[in-house]
Amino acid sequence: MTRLSGKIVTPSGVVTGSLSVEDGRIAAITPGKADTEQWIVPGFVDIHTHGGGGHTFTTGDADAARKVAAFHRGHGTTTLLASLVSSPFELMRDATVAYRPLVEEGVLGGIHFEGPYLAELRCGAQNPAYLRDPSPAEIIELIKLGEGAVRMMTIAPERTGALDAIRLLVAEGVVAALGHTDASYEQSLEGIAAGATVATHLFNGMRPIHHREPGPILALLGSAQIAVELVADGFHLHDGTLAFAARTAGPDRTLLVTDAMTAAGMPDGEYELGGQAVVVAGRVARLARDGSIAGSTLTMDAAFRQAVGAGLSISDVVRATSTTPAAVLGLDGDRGSLEVGKRADVVTLSPSFEVTSVVTA
Repeated sequence: MTRLSGKIVTPSGVVTGSLSVEDGRIAAITPGKADTEQWIVPGFVDIHTHGGGGHTFTTGDADAARKVAAFHRGHGTTTLLASLVSSPFELMRDATVAYRPLVEEGVLGGIHFEGPYLAELRCGAQNPAYLRDPSPAEIIELIKLGEGAVRMMTIAPERTGALDAIRLLVAEGVVAALGHTDASYEQSLEGIAAGATVATHLFNGMRPIHHREPGPILALLGSAQIAVELVADGFHLHDGTLAFAARTAGPDRTLLVTDAMTAAGMPDGEYELGGQAVVVAGRVARLARDGSIAGSTLTMDAAFRQAVGAGLSISDVVRATSTTPAAVLGLDGDRGSLEVGKRADVVTLSPSFEVTSVVTA
């Protein structure tokens, strides 16, 4: 049995005492005197990650995917989706086949297709050469090939056939997310009504807010069924925007993601994302061709610290990094919070929120 002592962040509040792990499960949470000042939190759940540690998910390479997962596990992420970018269908298909065994092993929590059914005008770092209208045949083939591995797909709701695609995804048990979109407020509401439940990196890759044409941001932020992804790196969003969005959405609808690419944990320099050249300077990744932000160099422990610095409570940050994303994926019955009987995916943090240990079931 493993015993951890400190300030334990549970769904009902912070408990000072010890947490015991046995046979991969949380066996007990016992109030009492703590041996250390460390924080004990559930393993982070990141539903939007493209790479890290010098490796990428975007090429469909299973060995590289294992290395990405290992890198992020070292930063406290015990469940993560492998996010691809807009790609030819052949690559999407090959990646699904390559990553399915990793999902079955528990190395990955699933696959997220960010594109290619996105808006050209808001493509950001997505390769415009691969953007296209949704194809039901492609979607069904990927879902069948994945045998449960395909967990989420991001779609621009204004594209021809998008609403039917969202309905199809939902019917097949796949999370439909809205993002990289130039949709109007009304078109966004139609995407929500069709069954979308996630906003892909809210504010980024979207038509901005205008008081007479509110666009997708207010529709997504105002919908009780939408969980909003926020990239808490200090670059994608001003801390004031981060805090406002988190307060508005509330802890049950706020989730932090890294949107990390290959350069996470690596030095500044030249990298690649989806076949496009990326330059990283001062920890900010941008496309070489036009300076668009190209993913991030973020890890979830750094996002945790950024959110705390922006004024979110420790309990709310734990919900945003673990509990809410687990719920979005339908995994909250088994992980995402520190409760007796759940998987022992546990992270210990120093008083300054640096990762000191990672326990995985």
